[in-house]
Amino acid sequence: MEEVIKIKGGKKLNGTVRIGGSKNATVALIPASILANGPVTICGVPSISDVESLSVLLQDLGVMVDVRSSDSILIDTENMQNKPLVHDAVNKLRASYYFMGALLGKYGHVEIRMPGGCYLGPRPIDLHLKGFEALGATVKYDHGCYVLDAPELVGTKIFLDIASVGATINIMMAAVHAKGRTTIENAAKEPEIIDVATLLNKMGAQIRGAGTNVITIDGVDELSGCFHEIIPDRIEAATYIVLAAAAGEEVKIENIIPHHLESLTSKLAELGVDMKIDIDSITIHGGLDNLHPIDIKTLPYPGFATDIQQPLTALLTQAQGQSIVTETIYTERFKHCFELEKMGAKINVMTPSSFINGPTPLSGAEVSATDLRCGACLVIAGLIADGVTTIRNIYHIERGYEHIVEKLTAIGAQIWREEIN
Repeated sequence: MEEVIKIKGGKKLNGTVRIGGSKNATVALIPASILANGPVTICGVPSISDVESLSVLLQDLGVMVDVRSSDSILIDTENMQNKPLVHDAVNKLRASYYFMGALLGKYGHVEIRMPGGCYLGPRPIDLHLKGFEALGATVKYDHGCYVLDAPELVGTKIFLDIASVGATINIMMAAVHAKGRTTIENAAKEPEIIDVATLLNKMGAQIRGAGTNVITIDGVDELSGCFHEIIPDRIEAATYIVLAAAAGEEVKIENIIPHHLESLTSKLAELGVDMKIDIDSITIHGGLDNLHPIDIKTLPYPGFATDIQQPLTALLTQAQGQSIVTETIYTERFKHCFELEKMGAKINVMTPSSFINGPTPLSGAEVSATDLRCGACLVIAGLIADGVTTIRNIYHIERGYEHIVEKLTAIGAQIWREEIN
């Protein structure tokens, strides 16, 4: 038996959706917290399967994980031991690679299986490894495991060939205890990096420049526990904003940071979506009439996020003419287009671009979430399609969207889980 999500399309949505804490920040904040020699309380933790996988890995290391409330956890490293991370959870979760930087920074030694996650084309971790080597670590790959050793980490200047979020955060974590100053040049600027740096600084780290392309880290001897609240999830917020534009009548999305969403909201204005932006919320008056085609090119933050192009494609099938999405980050990120075609979309994929011809009526069909954001795209398509859509492989969706069925039901969607053979 397999659990699927079913959606009966055509219902107009009304109400308020509250956005949870950032998935992409959470999966780095939890490994970062093990650098502290004291309890760390993290508030605003989303209820997603990635957090469960991280908790399993923490418990493997002897770290106490105490769930204080529905969105708050306490992480205590008092009885922590540096053991090889070979649990199956590593394979489920790409962000398990953050344990490399955290454990290397704390103990000078890491043994970890090759991290997994959604397949979006080549996602090498060579930038992470080069950074660790520049700090003085040796890297070996042995029987499916990375083994990193550093008798001493010494601050240095590191230039990233690509402004990688993962490499920026991982090197930052490894460098907090390094002797002297580490400078990361061509650092990624995503808000999640600022959030991780904020947590580390609360613990006692000396990090400056997070959110710019040059980050400096002055090594310290000791980090202590602290309290930290995670920033809202800008990708979850973007997904619900697009969803409201596609299927909503009047939907308010609250607990957002509008500045983090400017690349999307400027494109939605170009598309012809009716929006009212407030200090920490946005109200969308949806409607598929007279949407204009647009061109999008994904870029590192503050450019248009690669994670948003898939959900937006479902809306672009309803624009009056041809829209073009050019993917510069993950060239394999077009599997959702083939699923949308099963529902009646007219899309030509010519990597690295997709050409979306609209408007096309969508019909309910059986489709598969090939990755997390493809799943979000198919939910939006299901909400505007005629008939019932069945989405398989929903574990991908549950990796990054908390209580999605419940949140959509609350604003009037006909959506439910069901077990099928």
